[in-house]
Order: sequence, then structure tokens, then C-alpha cells
Amino acid sequence: MRRVVLTCYSLELAALAIWVGGLIVIIAAVIPAVFNSLSMEMGGRFLTRVFDGYNRLVVMAAVALIALGIGRWLLKNHPLGYMLGLSPAELILLVAMVVNAGVIIFVLDPASVALQEQAFAATIEGERKAAYDAFFRSHAMVRALYVLNLGLGTAMIPIKVKRMIHAGGHT
Repeated sequence: MRRVVLTCYSLELAALAIWVGGLIVIIAAVIPAVFNSLSMEMGGRFLTRVFDGYNRLVVMAAVALIALGIGRWLLKNHPLGYMLGLSPAELILLVAMVVNAGVIIFVLDPASVALQEQAFAATIEGERKAAYDAFFRSHAMVRALYVLNLGLGTAMIPIKVKRMIHAGGHT
């Protein structure tokens, strides 16, 4: 059972590292490098692909965290099940992160990408300005939700580590 616990803890931390760390790398390193090297249109298209890849990783991380949460719930009556317990704070943060990511990935991001393509395709100056304005309004909401998810994921890390440390005293 201790190997199962260690595996679960490792998978949880890896999923959070991908979710949180991936976004930090994109925000702190990739976005500045792209816009310092490429035109707005080329950079925008490149970052769309970067975020598509990141979003796929987030879906996999979310599936892993949900599956581990379900597994912990199923093992709650095992003698070492308390070590795998999902705290109310973890559950609230996980649900908020998954819902937030779902809204970004399946609703707002596709709409924002469509607006971005309209802006890139516009040839008449007034039409182009209106398209860019619509894109930037939409993109501001997407960015805000990514930052919110970064905060939620960052808040999840010490909660999980505290649970792991506490459970470690009982192994």
C-alpha cells in the first residue's frame, strides 16, 4: 500500500507541476520570446499552437487529478486510506480549476482564436480595428482565467504537500 501512496503522491505532484509550471514557463519565457522575435500575426498563431498543446496537457493533468481523487475516495476505508484522503480544500480547488480550464478550453479560447483569425484576415482598416478590439476584449478574459487557474493551482500545492507530510508521519 505504501507504494500505491507514493505513486499517487508522485502523480499528483507531477500533474500539478505540468499544470502550474507549464503556464509559468509560457507566461515568463515563451510569450516574451515570441513577441520579441516574431511579428504579431506570426507570434499570435505560434502562441495559439503553444496554448493548444498546453491545454491538452492540462486536460491530461485534470484527468489524472480526478482519477486519483476518485481512487482515494474508493480507498478511504482501507487501513492506510487516511493517507490518501482528499481534503475539502483540495476538492474545492480541484473543481474550480477543472471548471475554469473547461470554460477556457471549450468555450472562450475557441471563440478568441476565431476572433484572432478575423482580425488577421481583415483588410479594411476600420474592419481590422474593430476585429482586433473584439479579439483583445475576448483575449483579456481568457488571460484572466489562465491567471486565475495559475493562482488556484499554486494554492493547491501547499495544501497537498501539507497533507502528504502529515500522512508521512503515520507510515
